[in-house]
Amino acid sequence: MRPTNVGELKRSDWVAGGRAERSVRDEIRANLLAALEAGSPLFPGIRGFEDSIIPQVVNALLARQDFILLGLRGQAKSRILRALTGFLDEWMPIIAGSEVNDHPLAPISKFGRDRLAELADATPIAWVHRNDRYVEKLATPDVTIADLIGDLDPIKAARGGHLLSDELTMHYGLLPRANRGIFAINELPDLSGKIQVGLFNVMQEGDVQIKGYPVRLPLDVVLVFTANPEDYTARGKIVTPLKDRIGAEIQTHYPKSVGLGMEITAQEAWVERPGAGVAVPEFVREVIERIAFEARSDRRIDRRSGVSQRLPISLLENVVSNAERRGASLGEPAPIVTRISDLYAALPAITGKLELEYEGELQGGETIAKELIRRAANRTFLERAADFDPEPIEAIVTWFDGGQALKLAPEERSDLAIKAFRTVPGLATVAAAIAEGPESDAGTLVAASELVLEALAAQKRISRTEDFGWTAHRPTRPERRREIDD
Repeated sequence: MRPTNVGELKRSDWVAGGRAERSVRDEIRANLLAALEAGSPLFPGIRGFEDSIIPQVVNALLARQDFILLGLRGQAKSRILRALTGFLDEWMPIIAGSEVNDHPLAPISKFGRDRLAELADATPIAWVHRNDRYVEKLATPDVTIADLIGDLDPIKAARGGHLLSDELTMHYGLLPRANRGIFAINELPDLSGKIQVGLFNVMQEGDVQIKGYPVRLPLDVVLVFTANPEDYTARGKIVTPLKDRIGAEIQTHYPKSVGLGMEITAQEAWVERPGAGVAVPEFVREVIERIAFEARSDRRIDRRSGVSQRLPISLLENVVSNAERRGASLGEPAPIVTRISDLYAALPAITGKLELEYEGELQGGETIAKELIRRAANRTFLERAADFDPEPIEAIVTWFDGGQALKLAPEERSDLAIKAFRTVPGLATVAAAIAEGPESDAGTLVAASELVLEALAAQKRISRTEDFGWTAHRPTRPERRREIDD
């Protein structure tokens, strides 16, 4: 049973154990050290940062520092900040009714001081859960001092019969309401300069002027921020005193390997759907992840903006949805297997995530997205085909070079599609190797066959068009000119 008033609290373990004297920084530090000693997971659900970002965040917290995460979009910056609540005590006592989480033994607001002076040990207390001690604000140019710090409330003054200079007339902003907790600001450079100065003043001096009236706010709060590296450094949008006050500057990054990216995407994407019965082969997942990797290195895509990890997550969800729709329309039995052609049906999940440079704008997002799919399919195929017998692959190319063509409707049933693919010599053999077994189900073999043909099209050994399907490769005029020059 938790204490209900100040008197009971003084006689409780919360005071006897020394927790009453800890600042929020000391509280986080103590709980973090306990988690390290116990070997507990520090940031559950955060993958790929174990040897880079997480140690740096831990060092900043142990040093009792404020810090900023610098990184492009979709690098789990906000998720890391929200996970910091795991290092707070589960419950924290405050003076009941306090807007600024007043410490029951050392209140900072006039309301809390008056309440404690009037009722002493009978002062009622409330308990705040750790999740309610995290306050987050997205910085925009229109954010005001009133939003972050507070403002004078004439109505409050009139109702209470107070002068406007009385602290009791103040309406507190987000930062005071985060007292004894964590306050996060996303995209810090978007705050105007005067707001940054006000923020710095609270961090450094613990005071602020509201409409010309000085207000002392000795807040106990950990401040954490996120920003895009370009905005934070190159454009100089951070006032120097604030930048100097932030203890640690930590650079985040995208997954460093395709395998790790696939793990993150699998964790975040909504694939296990009730009644859907959709299967996603591993090589299809790999193609989806490689699309993001290819996009991040493409010069037509703005690297300063980045390619969010949300791209493969959204793409996988859309691919599963298209397979689900196809299965329901054709009446195919579960499980419905996703195909490479499903990626083309999910193009909006790619184009909506790309910020294009001028050259990319000229070519168009859809054209670039289709090229990314082919390149990703080719890399996935080459990774798996390194030890394959080249003879069946050559047989596929020879068949198309002989004037044959293969066209399938995107909505074709798996049993009919696999019959069509088996008319191409060598394709069934290579597809079975990709699918890791000739006894694989028809849906997986169809997906593997599409992967093989997409890869050969990317290598320009065969051609693929929406009108004619897969055909022999016919060089365009620029390609012929290069062949003549060579």
